[in-house]
Amino acid sequence: MQHKLSAGPLLNEQGHLCEAGYATRLVKTYDRSAIRANALRIKEWDYYCAISGDIVLALTIDDNSYMSLDSVSLLNLATGFQHTWSAMGVMTLGKRNFPATSKVGDIAVETPGYALRFENDGTQRILTARVDNFKDGKPLTARLVLTDEPEDSMVIATPFAGKPKAFYYNQKINCLRASGDVTFDGQVYPFDPANATAVLDWGRGVWTYSNTWYWGSASGYIDGVPFGMNLGYGFGDTSAASENMLFYNGRAHKLTDIDFGIPQTPDGKDDFLSPWHITSSDNRLNLTFTPVLDRASLTSVVVIESDQHQVFGRFNGTAVLDDGTVLEVRDLVGFAEKVKNKW
Repeated sequence: MQHKLSAGPLLNEQGHLCEAGYATRLVKTYDRSAIRANALRIKEWDYYCAISGDIVLALTIDDNSYMSLDSVSLLNLATGFQHTWSAMGVMTLGKRNFPATSKVGDIAVETPGYALRFENDGTQRILTARVDNFKDGKPLTARLVLTDEPEDSMVIATPFAGKPKAFYYNQKINCLRASGDVTFDGQVYPFDPANATAVLDWGRGVWTYSNTWYWGSASGYIDGVPFGMNLGYGFGDTSAASENMLFYNGRAHKLTDIDFGIPQTPDGKDDFLSPWHITSSDNRLNLTFTPVLDRASLTSVVVIESDQHQVFGRFNGTAVLDDGTVLEVRDLVGFAEKVKNKW
């Protein structure tokens, strides 16, 4: 079943989802004050990942109520360089004032040592970052401008079985055009709008404590036409709809269920750096994902645990649009991840 959401409020008076399903626009209205769950369980974040050739810049501002996390990641797929800088806060409890919509609004944090700012006036998004000690005492600065937001995006309202006040309201905007640059360690990395792209992961919700999710994303061009993918599963009750979509020339094409086909080692562990075989249950997606770099992170602080493998690489294979058109995907740079969280 792939139920499409109607317009209206996200939550009812009891704090339950009015409707579960997917959309291609942010049709449900999010209101933090309508949440009836424990205030410590509310999670809000904006995450951007921009790719220009072999260079990846990822920026996060989030508010998990009992803690916050700001992070900046810089990766070079050609050299194997990767580094993630992050800073945590405590008991932010919504005081960061995230916008209730992705359509317009700013979010910023500035403290001694770093500053992150995401500005959105409804026509363009300006992302700026400054970290005085990004790595080995060396600063990083970045400024990207994102434009050409496509008509369609992936939107999903997901409940959690047995937890009626828990939900995840999420939008993924693929194929944003990116321009600007990143400076680190004497190098300036340009983001050429002719081929640089970005994705926004806009998340608002009340999550259960323990979850494992799979998420893959890529944006680029096929014969000069914008093409992107959002692939994901593993968390919540997705019986009403999956979040799997293709995007071609600004329009969404809905897929059903996805399997990442992560290879296994002889002892049964995930072999993240061997090729994956990604398929869909409707036989419209058949991809080989060839990993280049695993941005792995393992965190354990008191009751918080996070085991993350965000693997960057290249997608090759075929994708079928709603009208049956078969697209050849060739060396499309993106990522696929498996994340286990207790948070």
